[in-house]
Amino acid sequence: MVDDVDESGWSVEPGDEIEPLVQAVGRLLKVCREAAGMRPGELAEVLGYGEDLIRKIERGQRIPRPEFLDKADHVLHAQGHLRAFMEDMRRARYPKKVRELVEMEGRAVEMMLYSTHNINGLLQTPEYMRPLYEVRHPPLSKDVIEREIAGRMERQAVFKRDPAPVISFVQEQVTLERPIGGKTVLRRQLEHMLEVAQLRHVSLQVMPTDLEEHAGMSGDGQLHVLKFADGSGAGRATGMFHGRPVGNPRDLRILESRYGMIRAQALTPRRSLAFIEQMLGRL
Repeated sequence: MVDDVDESGWSVEPGDEIEPLVQAVGRLLKVCREAAGMRPGELAEVLGYGEDLIRKIERGQRIPRPEFLDKADHVLHAQGHLRAFMEDMRRARYPKKVRELVEMEGRAVEMMLYSTHNINGLLQTPEYMRPLYEVRHPPLSKDVIEREIAGRMERQAVFKRDPAPVISFVQEQVTLERPIGGKTVLRRQLEHMLEVAQLRHVSLQVMPTDLEEHAGMSGDGQLHVLKFADGSGAGRATGMFHGRPVGNPRDLRILESRYGMIRAQALTPRRSLAFIEQMLGRL
């Protein structure tokens, strides 16, 4: 029997806008099961899952994995009705904030990203992500950590989009030096960044610590700006506009101007990659 914790999907966050859809899929599963003349325990045995999981999915308490729906559709002869929700349930697995980011990043034609404390999430490897989530206080549950990691990995699909957005990263040097997860994890993380930086639509720059002053010091942390094909945009900067996302042209111009200064004061992309290669040589 498959372990429920590892294979059942995730719990629905109370009040999440995706909750009604998850509940509807659960009701559909129950209708299909009853039409096939099967009890919850019988379906659980055939599928290789626990009976408790089947009941939780039918009550809309658990988000079924796409592969679960695929197998259930075959067993229950549901004629594709359950399979039709596989993509919806794949998206539903991720926290609401991640779904919103995936939607915005999926529309962006340009992305400007400055990070000060950790390597930007779009550049992180799973091995680097995990210790970042595991040190959170109060501690996150295993379920939440797995959802967050899966959601962050889903966002990285933006690199494979066609047409691809122009993406610019500026990383503070300290984010490349802190051995989160240990030196082996850091080495693989830096190697991954060099690989991503080879993409034609990606530029990666390092803000050296020995620079006495730069535009990023006027804020309290990261700065992100997304620009869309229709001319609109969305941005956010720690320590500016009360930390809230902004979308009006005036505020976006302020963020873009600040990012432009940060980028101009950082090492050039070529020097930045050479800097990271030198760091790898010392690990």
